[in-house]
Amino acid sequence: MILEGVEIVKDNVRKLSQKPGVYRMIDKKGDILYVGKAKNLRKRVASYAKLEGNSNRIKRMISEISSMAFLTTETEVEALLLEQNLIKELKPKYNVLLRDDKSFPYIYLSTHQSFPRLSKHRGGRGKLGKYYGPFSSAPATNRTINQLQKAFLLRTCTDPDFGTRKRACLLYQIKKCSAPCVGYISEEAYSDLCNQANKFLTGENSKVQSNLAIEMENASAQLLFEKAAKLRDRIRALTEIQSSQKINPKTVKDADLFALFESGNEACIQVVFIRNNKIFGNHAYFPKTGRGADSFELMEAFITQFYLNRVPPSEIILSNDLPDTKVLKTFLTARANLKVHIIFPKRGEKKELISWAIKNAEEELIRKLSDILNQKQLITGLQKKLNLNKYPSRIEVYDNSHFQGKHALGAMIVLGDEGYIKSQYRKYNFSEDIVKKGDDLAMMKEMLSRRFRKKYENAKANVLSNMPELIIVDGGKAQVSAAVSTLHSLGLKDISVVGVAKGLDRNAGKEEIYLHGQRPFTLKSKDPILYFMQRIRDEAHRFAIGGHRLKRAKDAYISPLDEIEGIGSVRKKSLLSKFGSAKAVSKASRLDLKSVDGISQELAKVIFNHFRESN
Repeated sequence: MILEGVEIVKDNVRKLSQKPGVYRMIDKKGDILYVGKAKNLRKRVASYAKLEGNSNRIKRMISEISSMAFLTTETEVEALLLEQNLIKELKPKYNVLLRDDKSFPYIYLSTHQSFPRLSKHRGGRGKLGKYYGPFSSAPATNRTINQLQKAFLLRTCTDPDFGTRKRACLLYQIKKCSAPCVGYISEEAYSDLCNQANKFLTGENSKVQSNLAIEMENASAQLLFEKAAKLRDRIRALTEIQSSQKINPKTVKDADLFALFESGNEACIQVVFIRNNKIFGNHAYFPKTGRGADSFELMEAFITQFYLNRVPPSEIILSNDLPDTKVLKTFLTARANLKVHIIFPKRGEKKELISWAIKNAEEELIRKLSDILNQKQLITGLQKKLNLNKYPSRIEVYDNSHFQGKHALGAMIVLGDEGYIKSQYRKYNFSEDIVKKGDDLAMMKEMLSRRFRKKYENAKANVLSNMPELIIVDGGKAQVSAAVSTLHSLGLKDISVVGVAKGLDRNAGKEEIYLHGQRPFTLKSKDPILYFMQRIRDEAHRFAIGGHRLKRAKDAYISPLDEIEGIGSVRKKSLLSKFGSAKAVSKASRLDLKSVDGISQELAKVIFNHFRESN
């Protein structure tokens, strides 16, 4: 087989140019085995025709090659970007893959407004204003914002709420806002608070605190004790933010650290964010190593994928030196719009930070491997209890949630050897007919039909490589029968289906297990497999009920103005700013409506008639 692969490579080499580009290795099923980039396509691909010097991983890959595909680019940096975008999209089994590609939260200050808003932000930086971060998690960001509110009294309310408020809210009462919405602070004084917050978040901590301390002393000397107490509370809040920083690097201002630890074919990369000489947080990643990629390929591929949708800082500090960083530096510099340095420290504080991060990566990987072992033992136990022919390496769990037939939502969660795969969780909205009936069985059938039929229509090969061996549904015999009949109608007869129904009096611990065509059975109350199944079901229920509540809350905030054609977000905001509420708009005269910015005489007539016709 390997000789056939070599011949296919040789045959393609003769047709290739010496331009930069991207190549793809493809197997007999049409699945992508590997995506690679090259400065010189002919020279790079030719290296696969020589078995000497290639690792066992590459030899295995060559033995599976059935065909190859190529795309040329103008520069090597373009080839790098194209390569990583294809890897992210196609997920080839021999490439290094960044599994957890979530965006990190930032603190955002909307400085373009008269009274800027302090908020948490994820995603691109399309809005005007200042961004501080990234932070390692949403809770860490929320805690920091909470302390910043105490320290600088900046508003966190939404713009519609800010524009329509007539009296100060609770945040003002508990000394976490200066209430600019009702004029309790001037624009100039509020701007000064924003400048102080900006200085603090960009590293001028001591200067801000010393200025506040001087203000407090002056207020105390003038017997303004209430003002002095408020300043004291603000200083205390700033101290709490700083005390939460465990390590404050002295020689590293803005950098991301990447520390790699490997064990066999498993790896952990610990990423540490340093901004303004403070550690903002860290995150452990467990990339797929492409069945044994070396540390150079692993680190380069990981960093490129990590920054595809993120802005890098001025320094990237690595635990592993890379043989060639020229292309990577060019790519990162273009992403950051400033010169980015890649550093491999051998001594000093940066080396100490890397050593600390490597130790953390090692501990995280040990915990991860232990969790995987425990998870595999539980899934093996589940296989035995259910008498399944195949080990269920992928389990999908389905549940739905509604309230008297309203706001119905279906949910699918996924788990495997490494635990819950949250990136593959899905929510399903149902058709109006099914929602009106409130039919749980119909909801189950629609979820499964959409999950599998859509996949088949779009990409049959992909669904076959991403099929569950086991499906768990919340319910008993009727739900299992509905699920099995739906799968059989789609030609899927190899997937096992099990139902978990609440026991007598819906008592947890007395659940009944249903398999198609068999009598229900129960497990002993202290059986670890029962606990495992309960946790799986509860996770599906948590995800479903969470989506249902969001949907219900969203519907609760739908305004009657949303039903009027021609009223978008800008005109809606103008109307609410003028009248205060949708109810007041409904009672307004045509003349009053016409006086609002953006409302023409014709649109005023439409609004006026809408509320009269709907009554």
